[in-house]
Amino acid sequence: MKMVVQLKLKPSPDQATVLESTLHALNQQANRVSDVAFSERAFRNYALRRLVYAEVRSAGIGSQAAQHVIKKVADAYATLRANVKAGNYGKLGSQRRKRVESRPITFRIDAAHSYDQRNLSFAVDAQTISLWTLNGRMKDVPFVCSPDALKMLAEHKRGESDLVLRDGMFYLAVSLEVFDAEVYDPDGFIGVDLGIANIATTSSGYTAAGRKLNRYRRREQRLRAKLQAKGTKSAKRLLKRRARKEQRRAKDTNHVISKRIVAEAERTSRGVALEELTGIRQRVRLRKPQRVALHSWAFAQLGEFITYKARRAGVPLVFVDPAYTSQTCAECDHVDKRSRVDQGTFICRGCGVVAHADRNASRNIACRGGVVWDAGRTSHVPPANPEVRG
Repeated sequence: MKMVVQLKLKPSPDQATVLESTLHALNQQANRVSDVAFSERAFRNYALRRLVYAEVRSAGIGSQAAQHVIKKVADAYATLRANVKAGNYGKLGSQRRKRVESRPITFRIDAAHSYDQRNLSFAVDAQTISLWTLNGRMKDVPFVCSPDALKMLAEHKRGESDLVLRDGMFYLAVSLEVFDAEVYDPDGFIGVDLGIANIATTSSGYTAAGRKLNRYRRREQRLRAKLQAKGTKSAKRLLKRRARKEQRRAKDTNHVISKRIVAEAERTSRGVALEELTGIRQRVRLRKPQRVALHSWAFAQLGEFITYKARRAGVPLVFVDPAYTSQTCAECDHVDKRSRVDQGTFICRGCGVVAHADRNASRNIACRGGVVWDAGRTSHVPPANPEVRG
């Protein structure tokens, strides 16, 4: 399993100047390579390398950095092709799609750049790095990070790292290869029902209310509308800062929720059953005021956090079909859409049981999780001995 830890670099003023000029030079070369790729229609890594490698090297870019520049451009065009094919830029002939396909990809002057083991090294105990720059190898650049991140950096195999310049500060995003823990045989499952009014409701009794976060997001939405209407450069800068702040807050909330769910499952030797939410934005039909909440909440992010935390802890994880979980009675399995009286109340039309709607749905998800696990797990029955005959 791949994970990413973020380090904050603490370069001296002189080191910061060199790092910034290096990023600028690398992205200028990336834009030149992108122009060549677009004009020659050479979008694959090796084909593009034959055309531009010598030119990039002659501009003073190191061999490994030059290859990363070319790969960065090739990957950007691969992503563009995938988005066009998926219809993310509109249908064939649409103005937006024509505009995207009619010009080469451009990179911001301070866009991130990739490093690998050949041009970046770590001194974990001293908390410093050494990396390639335009002025040669820069040594002893200090960094800070959380104790957990430092421990992971020391214990796991490191892959590529991205040098990022954001708000005048340098960060290093380091990818790590983390081994999954051995999965135990679960004693039942905790079902997790995801929603907007309640971000997560589990069959074990935990409810993560979304009222505070939703209220914060509505406030940010109103402020965003005012800043967009203003349209000045300072308003646009403020929009970017507030957008990042909102993302960090939602991310922190999802981390807290996922950690508690996985910790409870591990403590009770149970597994976690999640809804399969692929395509939920296309399937669900909502009134206009509800669409904003649906599209602004990170459904996939919470699921990803639960997934990777479960894999690290060895907690069994299954995904189930969420169809009719909110209309099915967890007591008698009677299905009727009228049983869902309102957002928070479920009254079964079959047996008359009254329950919290999200809790009822989470119990159904837990039940389905057990069925999915039993259908897919490996048998523990020892193989028959061919020498023993009945």
